[in-house]
Amino acid sequence: MKVIPIQQAGSLPTLPAHSTREPGEGPLRDRRGRAVRDLRISVTDRCNFRCIYCMPRAVFDQDYPFLPRADLLSFEEIARVAKRFVARGVRKIRITGGEPLLRKHIDRLIGMLAELDGVEITLTTNGVLLPKLARPLAEAGLHRITVSLDSLDDATFRRMNDADFSVQRVLEGIDAADAAGLKPIKINMVVKRGTNDHGIVDMARHFRGSGHIVRFIEFMDVGASNGWKMDEVLPSADVVRRIHDVFPLLPADPNYTGEVAERWRYADGKGEIGVISSVTQAFCASCTRIRLSTEGQLYTCLFAQQGHDLRTLLRNGADDAMLDTAIAQVWRQREDRYSEIRSAHTTGQRRIEMSYIGG
Repeated sequence: MKVIPIQQAGSLPTLPAHSTREPGEGPLRDRRGRAVRDLRISVTDRCNFRCIYCMPRAVFDQDYPFLPRADLLSFEEIARVAKRFVARGVRKIRITGGEPLLRKHIDRLIGMLAELDGVEITLTTNGVLLPKLARPLAEAGLHRITVSLDSLDDATFRRMNDADFSVQRVLEGIDAADAAGLKPIKINMVVKRGTNDHGIVDMARHFRGSGHIVRFIEFMDVGASNGWKMDEVLPSADVVRRIHDVFPLLPADPNYTGEVAERWRYADGKGEIGVISSVTQAFCASCTRIRLSTEGQLYTCLFAQQGHDLRTLLRNGADDAMLDTAIAQVWRQREDRYSEIRSAHTTGQRRIEMSYIGG
């Protein structure tokens, strides 16, 4: 994966060391007028699952060169970058991985981020470590949690996670998060036609009335290792239709500008579902996300081909003004719209892997 120094990414000047300029404040907008509002932070490139759409075992086996610990950003470095993003308009921070709960003392990072004013702190996990960690995370200041669960059928789920984890392990994690107050809990189901789409209605039925929100995600062509094919994508419109035929649905307004999930509520008032349609209904025009990888590269799109090196600045003594200028430089030059221009040509490009950048 290509990484470019930030000073090569645009025309903004690099500030001299120990600049006396005050760090920038206020929102940033990219070349398409989109403000930066969401920061997704990957804290590890490792995972205890080998999901076929994210970290397939055929690629990420025991010989795969995972990052050495010295290359990972420290919690202090992560918190420092997050603070600069909050100053420029970020209002939600999501911790991702790999599997973020594999990062030791992750609750300490949550506590550091929780000190930032006006920011919602969330985390996405496969859930199996939540029975031990849900309460410490909540006590540290985590607001909400999202759990990945691709099927309620144990055989299907084990085939998809390819690590022999049972559905029950994840359900126990969801219960632990619920008991710790990390709610509303969102459950993400990546739908792959011919693999797990037979369980869509069962998933809706199981969580209907629970207060949890299931979100059905179209199988995406992230990275180059998951063997993505368009005929394995089940359009979200079909997901909604299948559920509606059993449990009537009504459209619901988005919770906020730039929300990626299209919301549908049950007509009888027993909760809601969401669908994320990155393939069939691109939402690039309202995307407000930027991603920080575990070793300090900034990515302006989930389908990015290159990152922008922030770690070098952090470890070479950059002050806050320099960091702020670098961040502004990356976002202001952003014009990504991969899902709007997806084609046979673009799908053949090598892109950042989902397991590396956190989805």
